[in-house]
Amino acid sequence: MAGDALFLGWGPTVRGREMKALAVFQETMAYYGRLQQEGKIESFEPMLLAPHGGELAGFVLLRGDRTALDQIRASEEFRRLTVRADAVVDDLGVVECYGGEALAQQMATFQTVSEELGGS
Repeated sequence: MAGDALFLGWGPTVRGREMKALAVFQETMAYYGRLQQEGKIESFEPMLLAPHGGELAGFVLLRGDRTALDQIRASEEFRRLTVRADAVVDDLGVVECYGGEALAQQMATFQTVSEELGGS
C-alpha cells in the first residue's frame, strides 16, 4: 500500500435536511463500496465524531493509488455526490492526504526544500 488517500470531512447536518443527509450518506457509502469491489480504491473508512464543540462531525478516508484517486475525484459521479453532500451538511471538504510510503516521499520533499531555504 503506497499510502495515498483522500480525506472527506464534513460538519453539522443542515437543520431540516437530516433525512436527506442520511440518504446522501447511504448513497455515498454504496458508491465507495462499489469502487472498492471494482478495485478502484483499496479501502474506505467512514467515521463519525462524538460531539466536541468543533466543526468536524465526521469523515471518510478513501485509500488507493494517487492516479486512481485523482480520476475518481474528477469523475462526474464523485462530483455529483459531493454537490449533493454539500447541500445537506456544512463545511464539506475534500483533501489529499499521505501515509506510509507517500508520507515518506512528502517528508523527503519537505526536508529538501527546508535545506534549500536554509531553514533551521
